Amino acid sequence: MADNPNIPMVNIAAQDAVLRPLVQPRLDRVMESGRYINGPEVAELEAALAEFTGAHHAVACSSGTDALLMLLMAHGVGPGDAVFVPAFTFAATAGAVALAGATPVFVDIDAATMNMSADSLSAAIAATAKTAQATPRAVIAVDLFGHLADYEALGRLCDRHELLLLEDAAQSMGASRSRRMAGGLGVDAATSFFPAKPLGCWGDGGMVFTSNSDTADLLRSIREHGQGGDRYRNLRVGLNARMDTMQAAVLLGRLPLFEQELNRRRELAERYGQLLAAAAEASPHPAITLPTTAPGSLPAWAQYTLRVADQRRDQLRAALAEQGIASGVYYPEPLSKQPAFADNSAGPVALTTTEQACSEVLSLPISAYLGDDEQARVAEAVVTVLLDTPTGGP
Repeated sequence: MADNPNIPMVNIAAQDAVLRPLVQPRLDRVMESGRYINGPEVAELEAALAEFTGAHHAVACSSGTDALLMLLMAHGVGPGDAVFVPAFTFAATAGAVALAGATPVFVDIDAATMNMSADSLSAAIAATAKTAQATPRAVIAVDLFGHLADYEALGRLCDRHELLLLEDAAQSMGASRSRRMAGGLGVDAATSFFPAKPLGCWGDGGMVFTSNSDTADLLRSIREHGQGGDRYRNLRVGLNARMDTMQAAVLLGRLPLFEQELNRRRELAERYGQLLAAAAEASPHPAITLPTTAPGSLPAWAQYTLRVADQRRDQLRAALAEQGIASGVYYPEPLSKQPAFADNSAGPVALTTTEQACSEVLSLPISAYLGDDEQARVAEAVVTVLLDTPTGGP
């Protein structure tokens, strides 16, 4: 293995070598100032990312989960309300809804994009309204794997049913569609700076984006125990959800390279398509399905996710692991089947496409610091395993 080193999902050492010289001076300044909470770097980051996304306001917070919860609290979403979320995503999306006291209602995904299906959402809204167990109130669309959801179709449905459309942009910072940036596609948006995200800090962090000044004021209050102008005057019940100044400093250090990093991810995604073409076009049946990019869209490529045919996903993953190549399954089980959401396990609509995706998806290494030779070795391993091993073989 010395001549064939491991290939992780994210090459931390390569990333650190480039970013540390940019980040370390900012961290040093925070340490010198001693302003570890609400230091000036937090406001600087908020201003920079508001401009980047096109939102009028950005409110930094402690995580992507808190960002979603803060949004729901700011809009008064709570007990008795139904919030529609995709069944195929990370637990935080539905978890924030439950934490707010509302009911997460699971919606199926589109087979091509793996983002929320507008047809399934329409059916879920009608079914939920008919049961009268919870009042349809909001939709949280997730930009899965860095690909933007279909906000045009989802927006039309939300307008028709007077629902709040929120954007979970945890995986899509830097993505755009028709010159509209992630973070500015729903009424309001939330994102995460978890280290593995396209724009990641060195711990936990999040951000809320809004163009409504009153909402922004509410969010700032909610993130700091519901306080008003005086820190000991509490206007509402809130959270302890502030972003640490250190994490803001890390993100400010990374920002000058962010566009370059996004372009590198897009270059790698295009190259994967070329390198994996033999498996994607295999006759008579393709061994894999490559990710789909919507016209006019520039994904952030948080993950490069294949769909592996003929129940061979686990076989391929094991073979890659034997060669020291990391891969990931995002996500192995629909949220509707998670014990945390057992009360919603039946759901109002079928989740057939979600269930199939859970059995097929496999994410390959992709980051701005993945080398061409490393990528070529990953792709060669995928093609070799899938084309040299008969369907159903060991």
